[in-house]
Amino acid sequence: MSEQRSSAGQAQERRVVVVGAGMAGVQTAVALREGGFAGPVTLIGAEAHQPYDRPPLSKAVLLGTADGSAFDVDFASLGIDLRLGREALGVRPADREVDTTAGPVPYDVLVLATGAEPVRLPGTDQAPGVHLLRTLDDAERLRPVLAAQHDVVVVGAGWIGAEFATAAREAGCAVTVVEAADRPLAGALPAEVAAPMTAWYADAGVTLRTGTRVAAVEPGAVVLDDGARLPSGAVVVGIGARPATGWLAGSGIALGPHGEVLADDRLRTSAEDVYAVGDCTSFPSARYAERLLVHHWDNALQGPRTVAADILGEEAAPYDPVPYFWSEQFGRFVQYAGHHAAADRTVWRGDPADPAWTVCWLREGRLVALLAVGRPRDLAQGRRLIEAGRLMDADALTDPALPLKQAVTG
Repeated sequence: MSEQRSSAGQAQERRVVVVGAGMAGVQTAVALREGGFAGPVTLIGAEAHQPYDRPPLSKAVLLGTADGSAFDVDFASLGIDLRLGREALGVRPADREVDTTAGPVPYDVLVLATGAEPVRLPGTDQAPGVHLLRTLDDAERLRPVLAAQHDVVVVGAGWIGAEFATAAREAGCAVTVVEAADRPLAGALPAEVAAPMTAWYADAGVTLRTGTRVAAVEPGAVVLDDGARLPSGAVVVGIGARPATGWLAGSGIALGPHGEVLADDRLRTSAEDVYAVGDCTSFPSARYAERLLVHHWDNALQGPRTVAADILGEEAAPYDPVPYFWSEQFGRFVQYAGHHAAADRTVWRGDPADPAWTVCWLREGRLVALLAVGRPRDLAQGRRLIEAGRLMDADALTDPALPLKQAVTG
């Protein structure tokens, strides 16, 4: 990765352009100002809306209990040049310009923060009544569907599918979730951890059909590969997301196997004075000894501080956070911290049939990840223990009445 440091004086004179006006982009611009950066800062967003937070889209905005989720940021008072409704088309690092639908924008320092885009269900681009849920416009199109209490088919039993199914049931819709795998969250959690969540669907009055795929979407119906026909007033697709980096083709900026921008531990890319932050990038984690691609809100909140510090020429610790996210589904508050892929032991705290329980993952006796259902104290303590790399007494961990911090052995 390129060396991008300069003196503090030189840093203040440079023009910083941030492409992407979601959480990662907004926080980068704000962090620069909070760090004392006095040079020009331009924030480019593809949507015409004021920059907004995305988590409420699958909850309050979707249900009509909130009109929007705009960030409480006074861009004008911060001297941030906000350019909305402009899609980025390409980058020419040799010329230090970003091409947009409104013309080229020159930069001295560029920050890529374009996030991720939802994966579309093949063959449904022109099908009527098929929706995605990523943008404010998506949520506003879906709001009347829920208000009319249509039959809804959700494709995908991942985090977004479960959250949308929760909102649709709360609105009074009949909901069927179709999942190609044999369980919910198959790509996110081990089978023994995800299996208990299957019952949550039935408890909420949602029909869950696993091990089956959508063969076709017709007006008023979804046809499955087993021949079944599901009545449907709307289809919501939640089968994953991928980094929104197609516009970087031909730029020479190095991309990874998932299309993500490859960044170093300061979130610098392969191009000089170009950074990447949030859902569109991966970074090397010394904590987990692998490169991480994290599609969660907290990553978009934390990364900008590292980017801003590096642009300002400050000495900062390598970017190596403990990944964290949460999900509200079927009356449960689910939180996850860490990265369990390399764990060698799984420890349960409580019975997964109960309303509240936790799963801890250990590697060589150290806590590396945990999933907490209705146990926010476990999550708060566990996240700190993961950061500290503390050794744990696995037997003590099994006692849900014992605070996690009291199971530390070293």
